[in-house]
Amino acid sequence: MPPTDASTDTGTASTSSNEDTLELRLSDDFLALLAEDGDLCGGRTEEGQEALPANGELLDHLADWGPVVTPAGTLHLVPVRVERELPLISRWMNDAAVASYWKLAGSESVTADHLRTQLDGDGRSVPCLGLLDGTPMSYWEIYRADLDPIARHYPARPHDTGIHLLIGPVADRGRGLGSTLLRAVADLILDRRPSCARVIAEPDLRNFPSVSAFLSAGFRFSAEVDLPDKRAALMVRDRLLRDLM
Repeated sequence: MPPTDASTDTGTASTSSNEDTLELRLSDDFLALLAEDGDLCGGRTEEGQEALPANGELLDHLADWGPVVTPAGTLHLVPVRVERELPLISRWMNDAAVASYWKLAGSESVTADHLRTQLDGDGRSVPCLGLLDGTPMSYWEIYRADLDPIARHYPARPHDTGIHLLIGPVADRGRGLGSTLLRAVADLILDRRPSCARVIAEPDLRNFPSVSAFLSAGFRFSAEVDLPDKRAALMVRDRLLRDLM
């Protein structure tokens, strides 16, 4: 699964194998269910098998979501282009506070491999650069939690969508900006993905600032979850409760 903790006000995030996420195969039954929901495009192959979804379908064409206005400014999630954003994202990953959790410190090739594994996949995880009033300041991974190995560890529902966040510049950490952006992006997901009823996050249970940031962003604590690399706090933002939290 991708990094499983949002770096919000503390600039930290917990991690496990990104390859695990992208190697999780969809069952024939699940592909049929997605087809019934209109989540597949391209119809059937000559052999009568369901075609794989085109890149973008699994997250309702995230690239077209557009900007969202937040109390901190206008935020725009832009899918990463490795040749353009790699130096910046790699520099953020080599920050000492970030590296201990994301474990992507090192040469640019380390970060490049992490990004390309997602970009070359079927679109269930999309790495994005967060532009605040046009300035790059955060790295996001928006992913289908129901298609991720995390789904083996909690009662997942179809179209559950997960968030990972890294605040890049040190000056943007520790002042509540993470909570503001998390709330905005969670609500953006619910607005742009009508089939999604819940936005999911799994910060390390020991990362109190991160858990607090999610709570401040309108997520609720759902359960403690034992993941391969940590004990996580399963945080959930529900569509039905979004106006109350």
